Amino acid sequence: SDSRNSLETPAQDNSLAKKTQLLDRGQWANKLEFLLAVAGTLVGLGNLWRFPYLCYKNGGGAFLVPYILFLLACGIPMFLLETAMGQFTSQGCITCWRHFCPLFEGIGYATQVVIAYAAVSYIVIQAWAFFYLFSSFSAEVPWASCRNAWNTETCVEFDKRNVSSNWTAAANATTPATEFWERRVLGITQGIEEIGSLRWELALCLLLAWVLCYFCVWKGVRSTGKVVYFTATFPYLMLVVLLVRGLTLPGAVDGIKFYLYPDPTRLVDPQVWMDAGAQVLFSFGICQGSLTALGSYNQFNNNCYKDTFVLCLVNGGSSFVAGFAIFSVLGFMSYEQGLPISEVAASGPGLAFIAYPRAVAMMPLPQLWAICFFIMVILLGADTQVR
Repeated sequence: SDSRNSLETPAQDNSLAKKTQLLDRGQWANKLEFLLAVAGTLVGLGNLWRFPYLCYKNGGGAFLVPYILFLLACGIPMFLLETAMGQFTSQGCITCWRHFCPLFEGIGYATQVVIAYAAVSYIVIQAWAFFYLFSSFSAEVPWASCRNAWNTETCVEFDKRNVSSNWTAAANATTPATEFWERRVLGITQGIEEIGSLRWELALCLLLAWVLCYFCVWKGVRSTGKVVYFTATFPYLMLVVLLVRGLTLPGAVDGIKFYLYPDPTRLVDPQVWMDAGAQVLFSFGICQGSLTALGSYNQFNNNCYKDTFVLCLVNGGSSFVAGFAIFSVLGFMSYEQGLPISEVAASGPGLAFIAYPRAVAMMPLPQLWAICFFIMVILLGADTQVR
């Protein structure tokens, strides 16, 4: 009897220690928290402007062919693999490798290097969004007029010109939204030899963005699980509002056609396939460690197969819908400026910080909608950042 008890005690102690470790580490209160947390991580700024830009850059609707192929052959399987690794081991993206092959623990550290670079870029975009947010608290949103200190003589308020006159756009004409972005926010100089001065407003916005991220995660998964109910749902509401508004603007149909028009000849270009693969890996959070970390807070018997297909469908669908929202606005900008859509579209953050502010400036109560939009951008950045 005593011998049997002595043999059972270590196993019981190990089981109790494991349960205590999981309890101390924390778990999602329910599956909805996990789904919202992962959806908030996947659906972010890359879906808002990176996917639409790559789509029109690489043949419009033809870009969807390699994108869907990479999604099915690479995105979904790797998404399932990383989520299952975290769920099986209940460990983060570094320590989980010890359970499979300790030699591969370096992969976990490599993912942290990758996510560190991404965190720096996202936090800067959040700082820009904070700057726009604070600028929205004014009698008139500053990117809607050319009557500001940073505007140049080439600035034109296209929506206020007399449409009945024989007006033609100058070759170097710019919009208030473009000049606010380039001259007020970024302070672009004439060249690399002109570094410029320290922007105290942006520095304070950057500090605020870091503080926001800290307080989102300072209590671990217990606080994060509650935050996602708002951070993961509010951006979808704003995206629907912007989509409806964009589709009602004149010239929106031309923008949608430009977005979806297929150019099959581009499929022979290797760059198109590289961009599609990179977009799938980036937007799905592959090899960034976030999926493993989020999956580690699931219960051991959670149905991660079903979760994978639901979340991948949400991510891909969000990118596709965001394309309609942004290209309807670009079609409107092309209509009012009398320029081809290819000349009013921009890559990177400029696509969102020029097109979307232009759309909200055309809404009733533009200050209110501008505040809501930039809160959405901040939430998208913060939701991805804290994961």
